[in-house]
Amino acid sequence: MPVPGTSPVKRNTLRQQIAEALCDEVLAGRLPAGLQFTVKEIADQYGVSATPVREALLDLCSQGLLDVEEHRGFKVHEYTIEDFRHMVDARTMVVEGVFRHSVDRTLRSMTPAALASVGRRAEEAERAARSGDLDILIGYDLRFWRELCGLVGNPYILDFLQRLRAQTWVFTVPYLRRVPDLRGLLWAGHCELTAAVTRGDPATSERLIGAYNTHFRTLIERLVVESKAR
Repeated sequence: MPVPGTSPVKRNTLRQQIAEALCDEVLAGRLPAGLQFTVKEIADQYGVSATPVREALLDLCSQGLLDVEEHRGFKVHEYTIEDFRHMVDARTMVVEGVFRHSVDRTLRSMTPAALASVGRRAEEAERAARSGDLDILIGYDLRFWRELCGLVGNPYILDFLQRLRAQTWVFTVPYLRRVPDLRGLLWAGHCELTAAVTRGDPATSERLIGAYNTHFRTLIERLVVESKAR
């Protein structure tokens, strides 16, 4: 069955719950790229009607995670290394621009609660990265960047960046899972970046964001080459 380890979902907000559950499966690599499935298969798995399942699957299509297969159902989208490079370049330009031009405004709008929340996300993401725990890192990394970029207060930028980050994880996770021990290999500068943003230091923030994206791209490109050489 295409959705391993799932459990029945509650009846309220079925569309959202199913979309989130399937998104987690795709991000974790448990629904691999190219896998095909039908609305009926997912509906049977969760024990719900077809309507919320179809709506949830179409939501994931709009996020670039699934493709509609005419007369066949849906398929997990297959990204290429070139897609990955373009996604990293795009998010680098957007995030660097955001923090280069918006740090002062961001600091003025920060509440103590927002700062504390970003700090906690940074600590959690960094701890997961240092320990090499990919399953934990994916969720915390997405939350960290969502909250950090959310401080800018532009929902359109936030939505765009979140989609890019989810898509890059979809491409990279299968390669990262082939590494027996990820400790010491993953970027772990979340707390340093948060500190730079908090003190209103756009130059350091930009440098750290650039280092993050360069590290991520270099690591994945190396793993892709190693995978092809096997």
